[in-house]
Amino acid sequence: MTTLKRVLVGKPLASAEEGHQRLGKLVALAVFASDAISSTAYATEEILHVLVPLRGLLALEYLIPIAVIVVILLAIVITSYRQTIHAYPNGGGSYVVSRDNLGITSSLVAGASLLVDYTLTVAVSVSAGVAAITSAFPELRERRVGLCLAFIVLLTAVNLRGVKESGRLFAVPTYVYVLTLGALLAVGLARSFSGDLAPLPPNDEALAELTHDGALLGSITALALMRAFSSGAVALSGIEAISNGVPAFREPEARNASTTLVWMGVILAGFFFGISVLAHRLAPTIEEGGETLLSIMGGAVFGGSSVLYFTLQAATAAILILAANTAFNAFPSMSSILAKDGYLPRQLYNRGDRLVYSNGVLLLAGAAALLVVAFGGITTALIPLYAVGVFTGFTLSQSGMVRHHLRLREPSWKRNVVVNALGAVATFAVLAVVVVSKFTIGAWVPAVVIPLIVVALKGVHRHYARVAELLAVPEGYRPLPHTHTVVVLVGGVHQGVLAALTYARSLSPDRLIALSVVSSPEESERICEQWSRYGLDDVELERRYSPYRELSQPVLKYLDELDAAYENDIITVVVPEFVLGRWWQQFLHNQSALVLKGRLLFRRNTVVTSVPFHLEGSRVDAAVGGFNERGSNRPERRRHDGHEPDPELTSDLDVSGNGQNPRSSERPAPR
Repeated sequence: MTTLKRVLVGKPLASAEEGHQRLGKLVALAVFASDAISSTAYATEEILHVLVPLRGLLALEYLIPIAVIVVILLAIVITSYRQTIHAYPNGGGSYVVSRDNLGITSSLVAGASLLVDYTLTVAVSVSAGVAAITSAFPELRERRVGLCLAFIVLLTAVNLRGVKESGRLFAVPTYVYVLTLGALLAVGLARSFSGDLAPLPPNDEALAELTHDGALLGSITALALMRAFSSGAVALSGIEAISNGVPAFREPEARNASTTLVWMGVILAGFFFGISVLAHRLAPTIEEGGETLLSIMGGAVFGGSSVLYFTLQAATAAILILAANTAFNAFPSMSSILAKDGYLPRQLYNRGDRLVYSNGVLLLAGAAALLVVAFGGITTALIPLYAVGVFTGFTLSQSGMVRHHLRLREPSWKRNVVVNALGAVATFAVLAVVVVSKFTIGAWVPAVVIPLIVVALKGVHRHYARVAELLAVPEGYRPLPHTHTVVVLVGGVHQGVLAALTYARSLSPDRLIALSVVSSPEESERICEQWSRYGLDDVELERRYSPYRELSQPVLKYLDELDAAYENDIITVVVPEFVLGRWWQQFLHNQSALVLKGRLLFRRNTVVTSVPFHLEGSRVDAAVGGFNERGSNRPERRRHDGHEPDPELTSDLDVSGNGQNPRSSERPAPR
């Protein structure tokens, strides 16, 4: 198992190597900006999916105005987040900003929104990437969900190897996408404006299906425009990832992160607006669940069978799938910050072998896989869930920065207040538009889930606060003295039991008791005979009768009797266990000791100790009076008739003799 882990994950990295795992700007752009850049592959298409069913291709007249508004909003958010990066260079984004300036509840809303956003990022990115693949290879559409899950597993494995390795791997498809999409826009717009590329002929069959056989509604309502704008606004998803991951950059972290954010904004704005203009010029007919917008335009510009077309489709699929890597970096970091503050389980705060938050990576993968299965891997079905978390985080971050500037009044604070206030108002307006326009088609899900997550986060924090309160040492506290009773569970005398008794003696308890659970008088007599044979009369032997061969209840009942007999007593239960040479051999033996330890785990004032006895490499020495001449506790294998070894010593080692002796019966054992 360890070898397999090393092959999949790689060799462990020391904590001192963390600095070497940090990212330069070019690699960081691929790691943190791939989500935002990849959204250009579907943001414009999502606008058309809202408008075309209402007015057919005439709806294209609204595309460029909506794109302009989205680009303006993008510029505002980028400017605002540059301030966040410099004000909070330790990362955390909107959660940390809200925590320091708006209070606990607001910060938890921001944190929950980010967790939902990153989970949806993985589901949306992977499903959109698979859609690009199935556009080029339609025969794969029926296997959409399986492909999505396979890519999530691949991303999980790569991210478990570390940030630096995943960044280098994902940098290539990110820049290939930038180059091929740039070529598509440059060639397509040049040919279109020069008259060399005419608008595409409408696909009447697809239009009839989208518009319900041509039953157009005439004018587009304000609600429809709001819904279309909110669909296009998903192009802003992923912008906050850089502010959350500032510590992953090389020094100077804040300046490098800020520069990378600007690069991302320029690429995102240029591509999104360029795709919208080219779509307006070509008037492509989109299909529900069919060929993607980029595939249609790529076929028109490059030719449907050209190398450039297939390169574009491959690059689009790659960056969309690998865009989920942004979430695989940001989600574990965000969850670790919440865990550090006591709002998520502590396991999410710990780094794995490769200096990544492995538990966060696995949690994200599992949640995204559930979403893919639930929504059939269809991007359009997931988009309405997407924007709520994104713009909730944006709004809280910008509002928190306004309070930050008003509180500290650093140089140029008045200008910064205006910038962040404008960002807060703009993103809140978009949030309201998203919730109102898409509430009935899916936006209600995050609107309900985010408050539930906040409640859960507060519940986790209350638990940790309660535990800390109970563990705190009051002034002048002194623990009460207690006595110590050690109970060794035995099913018969063998090397493992003798090792456990030797260990129990080393604890110097006030009382040392051996407890055997028997199911027949013969078993009771046999354990007594063995006790004398191996010179163990100095250890008190208790036998409890279990007519139905049940182990746990008699042991628990006896421990209750000890509690009643001795006040302020600590009981240590010693469980002798043998360790086999091969893992699969364990399945050949019963697991009663494991079950019993599980029952004892939650018992007050009880310590459970396993004493392992390794069978591989052990040898039996000649014993004298129960212990051999070297002082070892290994007994000799005595023979009853001079030919066969004692069946009790060769049977499965267990804390009870139940089912191991063919002479057992249901008659009660004498006491």
